[in-house]
Amino acid sequence: MGKAAILTPLYISVAWILITSYQFFTQTTVTTITTQIQTYLPTIGTWLASKLDIITFIHSFAWIFLLSSAIPSIILGKNRGILAQFSVCLTLTFLASVIQDILTGFNIEAFDQILGLAPLFHNPLLAVAYLSLPYLLMMGFDIRGRRKQKKEILETEPEDSSEDASIAEDDFEEEEKAQEEEWIYAT
Repeated sequence: MGKAAILTPLYISVAWILITSYQFFTQTTVTTITTQIQTYLPTIGTWLASKLDIITFIHSFAWIFLLSSAIPSIILGKNRGILAQFSVCLTLTFLASVIQDILTGFNIEAFDQILGLAPLFHNPLLAVAYLSLPYLLMMGFDIRGRRKQKKEILETEPEDSSEDASIAEDDFEEEEKAQEEEWIYAT
């Protein structure tokens, strides 16, 4: 638990930076992609433009969900509880929204520099890549977890079958001895 205590602030800091920056740029990227779709498919683009707030919320939530799931499992391992996961998620969400409001209110230069990157996301390819990142990470974690689980199952099966075989051999030997003793006593 000592290692987790040291790494916890680091994990939460990285998660906060990712969530906050993602929320800063999500609106720009969603607008860029919607504008591109509207150029080629006006009906769908218009419909998406009318749902811009919902689409932005879903993509912003993706980072929060990913990090609130990953951080507790990294810190607490497989024995994490619902309350711990809720606490981490609530903390990350609170920090992301409060700090964003504070930075906006004080007009800090670092915040202006971060927002200076926003024009990069007017490029549709970068916007798609940026919005896809948390979903790709989720799929990667899922695939990795399934492979790890499958590997663990494959590693434990031979041990189980060899134990079963040795137990069966022991039972067979005991049965043979019992039969020999019965035959000796019978004669």
